[in-house]
Amino acid sequence: MKYFLLLSVIGLCWAQYSPNTQQGRTSIVHLFEWRWADIAKECERYLAPHGFGGVQISPPNENIVINSPYRPWWERYQPISYKICTRSGNEDEFRDMVTRCNNVGVRIYVDAVINHMCGEGAGSGTGSTCGSYFNAQNREFPAVPYSGWDFNDGKCKSGSGGIENYRDAAQAKDCRLVGLLDLALGKDYVRSKIADYMNHLIDIGVAGFRLDASKHMWPGDIKAIVDKLHNLNISWFPEGSRPFIYQEVIDLGGDEFTTSEYFGTGRVTEFKYGTKLGTVIRKWNGEKMAYLKNWGKGWGFIPSDRALVFIDNHDNQRGHGAGGASILTFWDARLYKMAVGFMLAHPYGFPRVMSSYHWPRYFENGKDVNDWIGPPNNNGIIKEVTINEDTTCGNGWVCEHRWRQIRNMVIFRNVVDGQPFTNWWDNGSNQVAFGRGNRGFIVFNNDDWSMSSTLQTGLPAGTYCDVISGDKVHGNCTGIEISVSDDGNAQFSISNSAEDPFIAIHAESRL
Repeated sequence: MKYFLLLSVIGLCWAQYSPNTQQGRTSIVHLFEWRWADIAKECERYLAPHGFGGVQISPPNENIVINSPYRPWWERYQPISYKICTRSGNEDEFRDMVTRCNNVGVRIYVDAVINHMCGEGAGSGTGSTCGSYFNAQNREFPAVPYSGWDFNDGKCKSGSGGIENYRDAAQAKDCRLVGLLDLALGKDYVRSKIADYMNHLIDIGVAGFRLDASKHMWPGDIKAIVDKLHNLNISWFPEGSRPFIYQEVIDLGGDEFTTSEYFGTGRVTEFKYGTKLGTVIRKWNGEKMAYLKNWGKGWGFIPSDRALVFIDNHDNQRGHGAGGASILTFWDARLYKMAVGFMLAHPYGFPRVMSSYHWPRYFENGKDVNDWIGPPNNNGIIKEVTINEDTTCGNGWVCEHRWRQIRNMVIFRNVVDGQPFTNWWDNGSNQVAFGRGNRGFIVFNNDDWSMSSTLQTGLPAGTYCDVISGDKVHGNCTGIEISVSDDGNAQFSISNSAEDPFIAIHAESRL
């Protein structure tokens, strides 16, 4: 009996690190600022058929409305209440999305903004996505309800009430982040209100949460909230399943607090991943892809089973957050596809793919002054995600997850799941290759000269379709074909001027 109880406790401790994806689905996508109706369609028509495990959605709770020509994306991060009511849709549309996505095995992860409410300068009135009254100056949010007792104004020790020194743990966690009203998460009443909101979403059927601004919350407060959460809805999840928790903690080194403090609650966003891989792919500071042989903990990253990894996110693709100029985005499409391909082929961490929208970039003094612009819209109403004949997106949506190279690498990762990192090869510079057991092999040429090498793939003999340059369709390949000999070797030729200077083959791309 004691042994059974111990196993049960261990199982509960590990549960929040599991993304609750269906067996064989190994990555998720962030459909940033999409409408719930469009996400429901995308789960059915594209994500499920191509093996995506789930979707991170934008915050679904009521927020302030910023009147401007475009309505900025960041208004979603200024809550007014916990009503499910935003420009992405109402609660009925949210429920429909969750149900339809779960029914095809695609999970929903909510971006949960629980550190704060709106900014102190947001004024008062009913200028919010559901029309709830609020008064930021008086700390009144009757739709929750929260009052002045529920904020950290008295606890903050900075002169201004805002964070003045981000490396001071007490300031970073008890003071206002860029003016946002900091909730008193040490109070059980506040914790219970947040847990009620999250439990409402769990009962609807969501699989987990990204906890926004976790670095600005005490780990003990987060744990107290997570401990109040329900098990997942048994309509779609095994009995006793716990919500997947991944916490936004920006730790590039140098702070007096670290990501490891948050391991007890769930996974953590490994911001060093995209920052360092971007530097390597750009070949800055003398970095070379040959140095990626010990990628992961060898580069000072957190343990793989605690890491959520990504090349870019909605913040740092705009120059915010963390990472600086090295971050690769859809604006750098050729290099970006290589970086995402490397991430999805490599076993480290649990990966999230970004799916973006276009905005009119305009630089002054090296800064994009349009980085605030919200999603494609008509008078503040988010535009539908339309699909072109070539399966790309229209109406201003980028949809990187639909790019053939990225979509096929999502499938590659599913095919090689659980296989070891094998058969590393490099030329001492920026030509590298590695395998995943006997299930997959990938080759990169990021040098300024062409590559032609015979490499050990570890794959069974046969002819394989390169899933970067094409697709396997009815037993034929629309791209490059690679022949693997009886001894597992294959010849790879990649021009340095190729549109996509990498090749990937796997067990299910065999012709």
